[in-house]
Amino acid sequence: MTWTFTHDVDVFLASAGPSLAARPVEHTVALTVTERLRRSGAHHYGDDDPVLGWWRGADGAVAGTLVRTPPHAALLNAVPPEAVGPLVEALGAGPDLDGVNADRDIAALLTARLPGYRTEQEQRLYRLGTLRPPFPAPEGRARAATRADRALLVAWVRGFADATGQSKSSAEWLVDEGTERGSLTLWESGGTPVALAGRSRMLAGTVRVTSVYTPPEFRGRGYGAAVTAESSRAALAEGAAEVLLFTDLANPTSNGVYLRTGYEPVADRVQLRRDT
Repeated sequence: MTWTFTHDVDVFLASAGPSLAARPVEHTVALTVTERLRRSGAHHYGDDDPVLGWWRGADGAVAGTLVRTPPHAALLNAVPPEAVGPLVEALGAGPDLDGVNADRDIAALLTARLPGYRTEQEQRLYRLGTLRPPFPAPEGRARAATRADRALLVAWVRGFADATGQSKSSAEWLVDEGTERGSLTLWESGGTPVALAGRSRMLAGTVRVTSVYTPPEFRGRGYGAAVTAESSRAALAEGAAEVLLFTDLANPTSNGVYLRTGYEPVADRVQLRRDT
């Protein structure tokens, strides 16, 4: 039983890719991140090399992964408890575990072994059951964002990042790539855009609804629910077998919206930061 680490996404995917694809709901973010590295290069997320690792259990099969793209936190998926100690021994003395995103049990084991962690955010992964658009729908209609919306979209993606504690560094790339794919949806009221939702690229049959944002002056009118439902509908129309999204558990409004729209809880995750 051992961890193996590489900076090369192709090497990582050759070993761990089948494991990710076999459980795409659990590995949705890892699938997206490694796909972006494969398409855009090792330094898509920052100047430092990515750190990619996989754990093989006693039977030799991949049984857990680590994906870190500095400056972002290390993403741990499907890591068994017995792999935590060897992971700390391998990476704990350096910066690679200073930020970690993991399920609750693994987060608890890490905090017991490495001092100084604090919880930055608690998240919940949802999957779509039966889509239930808001009824009655708010005034307006959905439309695909275009290049003419770029300045507004960049500002709103940055607003979403601020509101959720995420990095704003990829905002322009996300807007340009999403516009090109037709995966950014706006809700308009009276011809004015009032809410945004994006969709990740479909990987292993899954699509994740992302960047759901309503500016403060338009909140409380049902626009966020409407644009989420429309983005979810579009993902299903594209052929997605699973439509997913993450929420901040500290935001009861968004969690309530997604539950009413037909999303069902799958798992909770914890974002940790180590004070060094």
